[in-house]
Amino acid sequence: MKILTGNDLKSGAVTWWDGVQWSLHVEDAVDVGDHGDTILAREQAARRVNAAYAIDAIRDQRGVRPAHIKDRIRALGPTVRTDLTLKPADPEAGMWVI
Repeated sequence: MKILTGNDLKSGAVTWWDGVQWSLHVEDAVDVGDHGDTILAREQAARRVNAAYAIDAIRDQRGVRPAHIKDRIRALGPTVRTDLTLKPADPEAGMWVI
């Protein structure tokens, strides 16, 4: 599975391609298959996203999850304080990264 990630141009927030637009939540990411480069070229040319790239991901019982730990951390938010993550109320937030 391939998904797209980048950063919002205005806020710098990590974003994920949901098939129509960019979302703050990795769970919204869709498999782009072999179309990643085409979507990235269009979205970067339209200046809707910065430094976007395709990554490997897996779908598990929790939904879409980046395959590499670097992108898992990007998806979750700060790992030093789970109250600052995108899901501060989730008691298993720290377990999600590893």
